[in-house]
Amino acid sequence: MSDTWRSESPPPPEPRLDRLGWVIFVLRAIPFALTCLIGFVLLVLVRLVERQIWGGNRPLSRYLQQGVCKAFFAISGIRLRYSGLPMTGAGAVVANHSSWIDIFTLSAPMRVVFVSKAEVRSWPGIGLLARATGTVFINRDRREAKAQQNVFLDRLLAGDKLLFFPEGTSTDGRRVLPFKATLFGPFFDAALRDRLKIQPVTVIYRAAKGAAPGFYGWWGDMEFGSHLSKVLGARRQGMVEVIYHEPLSVSDFANRKALARACEEAVRGGMPWDYQINR
Repeated sequence: MSDTWRSESPPPPEPRLDRLGWVIFVLRAIPFALTCLIGFVLLVLVRLVERQIWGGNRPLSRYLQQGVCKAFFAISGIRLRYSGLPMTGAGAVVANHSSWIDIFTLSAPMRVVFVSKAEVRSWPGIGLLARATGTVFINRDRREAKAQQNVFLDRLLAGDKLLFFPEGTSTDGRRVLPFKATLFGPFFDAALRDRLKIQPVTVIYRAAKGAAPGFYGWWGDMEFGSHLSKVLGARRQGMVEVIYHEPLSVSDFANRKALARACEEAVRGGMPWDYQINR
């Protein structure tokens, strides 16, 4: 994987599944794979209809994406709990980033459009699903900043809720890294600033009793396949909590750095006191 955060000590080796673990994995992986496959086929068919009627808008396929994400939790056994109210209407959502599981965690309660690094487009499996669900891909190139801003404007003006991870990388789930302010820039465009709101969201993963605290974290050079088998093959599952903070009005902030700082403070403030919420 291409994420760059590194803990002080390397990630622990993924535990080997025993015979029972592999049975559990298969019993979960098969329905999960079928759900994704059926959802993908239906999504493609629905998108054909949407393009003919609504162009780039996705009024129907977002519900399908949300349903597949809810099914993940029913299949995996991971408990999902959320507090606060998901923002309604167009706008942006920002959250801390811990794992590939974040995609399901943040899509299940709210219909969102993810903003992702361009290299994700070429990842096996994940890249295909990301493209099918309308993910906005961006390059880390200042020369493309204006073009990316125009894409953001088009999607926001079309009524989409854009969701991105300002940390720029995933962690072990027990900390919040400083937010990068770059992607907050488009929100200060004259067409958006006075009416746009940004909702900070805190995502907290709690491992099952006896498991490593960062069990659900996926970072550094951890392989997707081994992490997937570990999660779906776990005998006991933990839970994930999503905290929706009060949306922030862009017009209340002088610039993108001030807005990024306020969002970071809100997300950081939702983390448990005993987590390592610094760098």
